[in-house]
Amino acid sequence: MKKFINMFSFNSKVILSYFFICLIVLFLAKITKKKSDVFFSSGRSSLLNPLTYFTLISHIFGHASLEHLTHNFILILLIGPILEEKYGSILLLKMMLLCALLIGIVNFIFSKKYVYGSSGILYMFIVLSSFVNIEEGKIPLTFVFICLFYVISEVINLLKRKKDNVSHLGHLVGAFCGVLFALFIHYHLF
Repeated sequence: MKKFINMFSFNSKVILSYFFICLIVLFLAKITKKKSDVFFSSGRSSLLNPLTYFTLISHIFGHASLEHLTHNFILILLIGPILEEKYGSILLLKMMLLCALLIGIVNFIFSKKYVYGSSGILYMFIVLSSFVNIEEGKIPLTFVFICLFYVISEVINLLKRKKDNVSHLGHLVGAFCGVLFALFIHYHLF
C-alpha cells in the first residue's frame, strides 16, 4: 500500500489544496442541504455582518454542483501547476486571494447576484498562462487571442444581461486581475 501511495506526487501544493478544499465545501453543502452556502457565496449584505467580509474571499470555494466544480477544475488542474511552478506557491496564492477579494468587492458593489465558484480564478489563470514563456518586452500573441475569445465574449454576455447563473462580471474581474498581475510581474509597470 505504501509503495502505491508513494507513486503519487503532490506536485502543486496550492492548486491541489484549493481543489480539495472545494471538494470538502461541496460535500458540506450536500450534507447540509445547501445551508452551508451562506459561508461560501458573496453578495450584497450588511456591512455590519462579519460574515460579509469573510465571504468576499470564501466564495471561491463554493460550487453549485459537482458539474460546476468539474467544469472549472478541469482547466485549473491543467493550467494551475504550470503557473505555480512559474510564479511560486506563495505568489500564486497571493494572486488568487487578491483576485477573490476583488471579485467579491466588485460583485458587492455592482451586482445584485450572489457569486460563488472558481471561474474568476480560472479566468485569471487563463490570462496568466499566456505570459508563461514570453520574450522580454514583447506582448504574447496568445494573450491577444485569449482577450479576443474569452474576454470579449464575457463582455458581450454581460452587456446582454443573460439570465443564467454565471457571474460574467466575476469572469471579467478575474481576467482583469490576470492582466494586472502579468503587467506587474513581467513588465514592472506598477
